[in-house]
Amino acid sequence: MTQLDRRTFVRSALTLAGAGLVASAAGCSPSPTPGQTASQTPSEDPTVTETPDATRGRALLAYFSRAGENYYYGDRIDLTTGNTAVVAGIMADLVDLDVYEIEAADPYPEAYEATVQRNVREQESDARPEIAGALPDLAGYDVVLLGSGVWNVRAPMIMRTFVESFDLTGKTVFPVVTYAVSGMGQVADEYAELCAGATIGEGLAVQGEEAEQSRPDVEDWLRRVGLLTS
Repeated sequence: MTQLDRRTFVRSALTLAGAGLVASAAGCSPSPTPGQTASQTPSEDPTVTETPDATRGRALLAYFSRAGENYYYGDRIDLTTGNTAVVAGIMADLVDLDVYEIEAADPYPEAYEATVQRNVREQESDARPEIAGALPDLAGYDVVLLGSGVWNVRAPMIMRTFVESFDLTGKTVFPVVTYAVSGMGQVADEYAELCAGATIGEGLAVQGEEAEQSRPDVEDWLRRVGLLTS
């Protein structure tokens, strides 16, 4: 299992915002660049515009991942580390970036079906689940990678809590997801609607069952978007 041991964890290394959520009326405005799966290249997707220059400043990977009972090729499997956390570990091993794990103040159930039901309730009520602990200070970052699973073709609602807590104007945002059957789903479009003044770059979608074997696809994507140059 890839571990996040070569890069700095933001919870311990950054100047953090005060405990609780930063209630900033920001987000990311529409951009013409939706996300792609790891197997796609810009030339294969006519909706993808030129990749932004992601090499100009520091990068933060903020991700939410759920362990426990997960979908696995139509069955279920118990994971000690969530699929998105595995992909985050691969990225942290390849690129000099900071990592912040988004944790729910009210943890999601271990059981798969119970989590599905809670997610449906949160989507239907347009909920903003509270994040545990303090949020990072994004002022020093030009690039923000937003990682999560895809739940009912959308990002978990806690990702909206996170994104809406910041003004991402002028930053480049890259969607990173793990999924069961939906690919990127609506996640890139959601971030395009939420983020005022940010550029939405090419996304990365990794099938959850293949997270452990995704290093080549992750590396190719990091090179393609300019985050890995060596």
